[in-house]
Amino acid sequence: MGQTAHPDARIVIGLDRGYVRNWQNRETNFEVFVGQSVPEDRDARYAGLVHRYDRKPKRRLFDVLKSQGPQPNQDVMFLIDGGEAIRALTELATPESEHVFDWFHIAMRVTVLEQYARGVVHHDEAVGQRLLDSLESIKWLLWHGNRHRSREEIGFFEDDVDGLTLDYPHLGKFNRTVHEFAVYISSNTASLINYGERYRAGERISWCLAESTVNAVIRKRFAKRQQMRWTKRGAHFLLQTRTRVLDGTLRPLFERWSPGLANG
Repeated sequence: MGQTAHPDARIVIGLDRGYVRNWQNRETNFEVFVGQSVPEDRDARYAGLVHRYDRKPKRRLFDVLKSQGPQPNQDVMFLIDGGEAIRALTELATPESEHVFDWFHIAMRVTVLEQYARGVVHHDEAVGQRLLDSLESIKWLLWHGNRHRSREEIGFFEDDVDGLTLDYPHLGKFNRTVHEFAVYISSNTASLINYGERYRAGERISWCLAESTVNAVIRKRFAKRQQMRWTKRGAHFLLQTRTRVLDGTLRPLFERWSPGLANG
């Protein structure tokens, strides 16, 4: 009989996206979802699937969670990257689940905006510094989970950038990136938390292993540097094998199918 998780022992599930080169359309990539489910009191499990190929992605995610023996009232936290598809995948997964917008992805996008603002500094120091100060304020508001004021400040910032008339070569890209950021935060407002408070309490606010999880599941076997191309079907099946290898559950599965392997 498998172990059962204690309802007070939180299970944290981090989900992120990666991209694999498409065999059928060689100029494009297709999206894959990878994740890791980490209970406080037992071993982690990996999950992987090809977006828009797996017909029952919620079932696949639920089966990974179920294998860890959650109670009906289990404390489960999903750390999501803010993408609409991943957000939909985790909706209504468990009655007691919490969805948290991963701080890593917020900070990463703010950093990109800061790089554009520093470019503005070279053309107009006062304007560039004003933009940097605004971004610092936005980041502080987001860090403290102030949903209303952060969205308000992002709106002011978007208007400010839209009104710039500088001879800055990346101004168009800056405008688009600000707008995308505004939409990104607005779409995930319900998953914003007080990150500072959680951080001080020693709780997880970011899937710091997100990139290494993507690397572990995708990059090694899919040979990204070699530019290997895959069909969605082939990639999906390889993901199932790769996640079981990482879990250490592949051999026990084969032994169950072929008992003679256990004595090999």
